[in-house]
Parts: sequence; C-alpha cells; structure tokens
Amino acid sequence: FRRVLFRSLLVMILIGGGIFFYSVQGISYHDLVGDITHLNWWWIAVAVLCMALSICCEGFVVKELLKRQFPTYSFKDSLRIPLIEALFNGITPFASGGQPAQLFALLQSGVDAGRATSILLMKFVVYQSMIVLNFIVCLFLGFHLIADKLHVMGLLLIFGFLIHLAVILGLLLIMYWYDFTKKITNLCLHPFKRFLAPERYEKYDKLINEKIDNFYRESLQLKANYRLLFKISLINLVQLFFYYIIPFFILLALRVEHAELLTVMTLHVLIVMVISLFPIPGGAGGAEYSFSLIFSAFVNSGSKLVLAMIIWRIITYYLGMFGGMVALVIKPDKYSKQD
Repeated sequence: FRRVLFRSLLVMILIGGGIFFYSVQGISYHDLVGDITHLNWWWIAVAVLCMALSICCEGFVVKELLKRQFPTYSFKDSLRIPLIEALFNGITPFASGGQPAQLFALLQSGVDAGRATSILLMKFVVYQSMIVLNFIVCLFLGFHLIADKLHVMGLLLIFGFLIHLAVILGLLLIMYWYDFTKKITNLCLHPFKRFLAPERYEKYDKLINEKIDNFYRESLQLKANYRLLFKISLINLVQLFFYYIIPFFILLALRVEHAELLTVMTLHVLIVMVISLFPIPGGAGGAEYSFSLIFSAFVNSGSKLVLAMIIWRIITYYLGMFGGMVALVIKPDKYSKQD
C-alpha cells in the first residue's frame, strides 16, 4: 500500500514539475530570478499560515462532530483526518479517494464504521453547502469584476456550480424528504436490473439504501442540534475564508500593489469551482491554466504570473499532500464510544 501511495505521489510531483517546466518556457530566466529575489517572504509565510489555519479549521469540524460520543478525541487525531483527506484527494481522479481515506483514519481511532460514515457525510454536506453559498455570494458581490472573463470559462463554471448544487440538493432531500428520496432512488436503480446480475443488483441496492439510512439517522441528530450545525457551518466559512484569501498574500509577496482583496477572493472561488471538474488528480493542468488565465488581470509580467501560479500550487496542493504523508505514518490514539 505504501509503495503504491509513494508512486502515486511521485507521479503527481513529476506531472506538476512538468507543468511548471512547461510554464516557464518563453519566460526570461533573468526576470524570473529577479522576481524570486524580490519576493516578500513575510507575505509568503502569511499565505502558508492561512493554508495551515484552513486545515486546522477542518480538524475542529471533525472534533466537534465526534465530541458527543467521543469527548476525549484529541485535536491531534482530528487534524489527521483533513490532512489524510488532502493527500488522497490530491492523488485520485475527481478527489474520489478522500472519503474512503478519512473513513480508514477514523476506524484506526476506534470510531465504528457506521458512525464514521455518518460523520463524514455530515461534514461533506455542510462543507459543500458553504462552497455553494460562497460561490453565490461572490457572484453577487463581484460579478462585474469577472464578467469579461466568464465567456472563456463560463460553461465550465456553470457546470461545476450545477454539480455542487445537485449534490447538496440530493443530500437535503435525504434529510427532509426521506421517504420520497428512497422511492426516487429505488426508481432510478430499477432500470439497472436488466443489465446487472441479480446478486450484484441486490448488493448495490442494499449498499445505496444503507448509506441513505445512515445519513438520514445522523441528519436527525444534527437537525435536532441547531447549535452544532451553526457552529460547524461557521467554522467551514472561516476555513474557506483562509483558503480563498491565499492568492491575495501571494500577490502582495510579488509586490502587486493594485490587487483588491474582494476581487482576488472572488476569482479564487471561481478557480476552485472549475478545478473540481477536471478528472486528473488535483486538477493538474486545469488548475494552473485557470489560475494563469484569471489572474492575468492583476499581473502584467509573465514571469510574475508564472511564479504566482507555482507558489499558489505549492501552498494549496502540495503542502497538504506532504502533510498527509506525515499524518499517515503517525498512529492515532484509540478511543471508546461514550453514549
């Protein structure tokens, strides 16, 4: 397992290195070295701190969701969950490995599978809700700032938003219209009965219905505790704020003086929405292209734009993955459930 993981990480580093190498083609070596020399490293440190705080916020969400049945669950072990999630999201297509990896990490701590699955589902739905909320607010506040760029990435942007919205609506249906959702799910699954072997169909049907039931049971507890729901939603908003503000400090580090905070954060929200559509792990290629395209409005120098993209990618992508490698080798404490 570790060998496969190391190889996957190495492949992503090589792909990233190839993209960085391609990006600097045609860029003056003298200009690039000059931009690196004149970097304000204090602002780079602030950007790194923001990424660390964003990950810490997600750790606090895990701790809050576990607090009722695992009151002694430490922040150290809670922090392992988002770090391991960052690692496996970064090396799997569509970030599909994050959820199973988090489940495995929680099982290592003694959290039972049913409880761990429910917690991760609730963490996911609140996080996705806050992403959609941020996107809508940023469009409302800053649409005029990005309107001239939407014609380039408009379809990808709309498609990404619709996918996130569909996921949220599906989970909300489970929370508030459970019986209706079960009927719709069974109706959608029924056509597959013709193409699948009976035992395989029954297996998938049972698995999907179990996940719906687990999520519904957990949602009942969360709906009954509005204070917890408000608290983790607020933490998620703070987490996203720290994440979305990172490019602003990178631009300050490059001594780009005309960058406006609201504009930069709005554009970063768009990038994150678009990246989620690329099937390549970490959105490699698409992330770098999106950043360069959108932030070219602030950076006239080609060398500074490439340098900003490289620093942004290292902080928001590779930093989390390397942190996940460290978290993976640290054994968590064992906890017992307290009803």
